[in-house]
Amino acid sequence: MAADKLMDYDAALELFEPVLGFEVHVELGTKTKMFSHAPNVFGSEPNTNVTPVCLGLPGSLPVVNEQAVRYSISLGLALGCQIAASSRFARKNYFYPDNPKNYQISQYDEPIAFEGSVEIELPDGSLRTIPIERAHMEEDAGKLTHLGGSGGRIQGASSSLVDYNRAGVPLVEIVTHPIFGTEALAPEVGRAYVGAIRDIVLSLGISEAKMERGNLRCDANVSLRPRGQEKLGTRTETKNVNSLRSVERAVRYEIQRQAAILAEGGTITQETRHWHEDTGVTSSGRPKSDADDYRYFPEPDLLPVVPSAELVEQLRSELPEQPLARRRRLKADWGFTDLEFQDVANGGLVDVVEATIAAGSSPAAARKWWTGEISRRANADGVEVTEVTEVIQPERVAEIAALVEAGTLTDKLARQVLEGVIAGEGTAQEVVDARGLAVVSDDGALIAAVDEALAAQPDVLAKIRDGKVQAAGAIIGSVMKAMRGQADAARVRELVLERAAAE
Repeated sequence: MAADKLMDYDAALELFEPVLGFEVHVELGTKTKMFSHAPNVFGSEPNTNVTPVCLGLPGSLPVVNEQAVRYSISLGLALGCQIAASSRFARKNYFYPDNPKNYQISQYDEPIAFEGSVEIELPDGSLRTIPIERAHMEEDAGKLTHLGGSGGRIQGASSSLVDYNRAGVPLVEIVTHPIFGTEALAPEVGRAYVGAIRDIVLSLGISEAKMERGNLRCDANVSLRPRGQEKLGTRTETKNVNSLRSVERAVRYEIQRQAAILAEGGTITQETRHWHEDTGVTSSGRPKSDADDYRYFPEPDLLPVVPSAELVEQLRSELPEQPLARRRRLKADWGFTDLEFQDVANGGLVDVVEATIAAGSSPAAARKWWTGEISRRANADGVEVTEVTEVIQPERVAEIAALVEAGTLTDKLARQVLEGVIAGEGTAQEVVDARGLAVVSDDGALIAAVDEALAAQPDVLAKIRDGKVQAAGAIIGSVMKAMRGQADAARVRELVLERAAAE
């Protein structure tokens, strides 16, 4: 694959205005698929979660998943969309090996939700409104695994395997209107928008929204037009970008690639493009089809979806607080700086930290434990930090934080207590009692240890008496070792200076 010529990003922005558009596909977390009773489960053995409907066998008929419709309406409402009084499914005709019917059941001119908007927050704290054209229901295709090539791509592959487990999984596709005025922040806008969609989906509880699994996928549309020109440029569609970082990188790359072509008098091909995570480039896929090429027509085997006004209002009343509004409220309530809150938000720990605070921890302590020691342990074990809540619940972390705050534990001892709680040894206090980890608060025991250390190191004692207070560190270290770390270092320091002056 020959390397594309790229224009310097700032130079590209001087000549051209970027116009963006995004199509985000959200797999819904229903128990069964969109049009059949096949299980909707990730990670099963290939081709086990299938029915005749999934495989497109003759005579099999689709039946709409009611829960998927409810989820779709809730998502549409959360996106600020109008909900259609009546929407219709359509057949989108195309051939591909992972699409056994040779058509996809989707929605075309009558989507279930339309004309909404999403407010996003950029890294600098500024807000921007992204216009939503539509959110429509459809079914996912199967999954192809390409063998014999490089990087799992079809290019150069000697054979391909198809798994129909994903065929028929419920999807909602969210399509934006063209997004103007992003200028140099175009990549950041793309990342923030897809991140906002993910946050909304997670807050609704309708999908796991794990981009690495394909629960949430983004197609990024980018076009450039010369400064001062009204007509839109030709767009490309970078398919199935599967991380927020990659959305940002793909948008930036396409701006630089297209600008280099246009600046030399070339033309942009309307096409799909593949994103290569390893090299950070896009490559040509296939010419992009327009709607007419798909020969849409109404799905003859399904009735229109006609949700009652009562159902729509019920689902509207059940919507959670918008993620952006919630983040801003919690950030103010907790007194976090932007950077402190970003640590919590990026790790998906907002709910966990909130639960820890509700259990009695201070905001600072909750953030420290979850983004520090617990996060470190999760990374070492190769799991998401939020998954650790299965073995260390927020209330247990709050207990540990309270013992540190009360002076019963030092941070070092608290890490040992955390280890015991994770190992299933009981509550924080039970681990402290069983392991004998409480801080020694008896001044008598501490004074004895200090006197012994001073007597063993007369040279250090002389330095302290001569005013070299920093020399006390050696004595403090000896005392802490003798007390097995179960002493308050600040109190030990006070006693060292007191006893040295009294000798």
